[in-house]
Amino acid sequence: MSLFFTFCGFTAVAFVILITVFLIISGTPAIAEIGPADFLLGTKWASTSSEPLYGILPFILASIYGMAGAVILGVPVSILCSVFIVKKAGKILSPIVSSVVNLMSGIPSVVYGLVGMMVVVPSVRNIFSLPDGANLLSAVIVLAVMIIPSVISVSETAIRAVPPEYEEASLALGANMTETIFKVTLPAARSGILASVVLGTGRAIGEAMAVMMVSGNVPNMPGIFKSVRFLTTAVASEMSYSSGLQREALFSVALVLFCFIMMINIILNLVVKREKK
Repeated sequence: MSLFFTFCGFTAVAFVILITVFLIISGTPAIAEIGPADFLLGTKWASTSSEPLYGILPFILASIYGMAGAVILGVPVSILCSVFIVKKAGKILSPIVSSVVNLMSGIPSVVYGLVGMMVVVPSVRNIFSLPDGANLLSAVIVLAVMIIPSVISVSETAIRAVPPEYEEASLALGANMTETIFKVTLPAARSGILASVVLGTGRAIGEAMAVMMVSGNVPNMPGIFKSVRFLTTAVASEMSYSSGLQREALFSVALVLFCFIMMINIILNLVVKREKK
């Protein structure tokens, strides 16, 4: 059994290495042909025009803004919901809310995208009096909702792992329950909460289908009320009919996305490890 588990562990590592090698081999030729500066810093993407342009800076910025907006909106709500489930909901309501959260994590992304098209996009259009509600703001809202279940699940586990003696000592020193939660419980569970943020960030940056349905999928420089295209949706929307340099450029986009996700995860994991120490 020890050999079997070792084999399974190295198999997972091998798959990651194979994916990395495949993306490097498939993605670097287009970057070399287009030019790293023109590819990474170019502001125009017109892969099907007579004189094609392959600048992915709008995709990179849209992905960063979308991820940051989703984390800013979704993480505070998720943490407060975790506190409610563990500390305030009680024995009857807590399992119900937890079950709803677990159900949300199992909903396919295309369903989130459909709800976003039918509810979020028209609401954004009407509230802000826009000609079209499919924009970066709609994508941020949908992504924020999508990361909530992941963040809640891990944060809830981290909060439950805090020793009750910490809270009892705080209460004995005269602090009320609200002060205890925000000044003792949450700081003690910080490493686990940061781990939940890592998971939420990974889902926000890697989502494609739901984002494609609500963001407008237009390669504009990002603006809060402008239709945008993310790195993930750039690959998904054109790969089916691409060929030649266009197809190689899409593999290069995937390579940039892969490197971007790896960099974000490494940074956040270093922060989590430092907090644990």
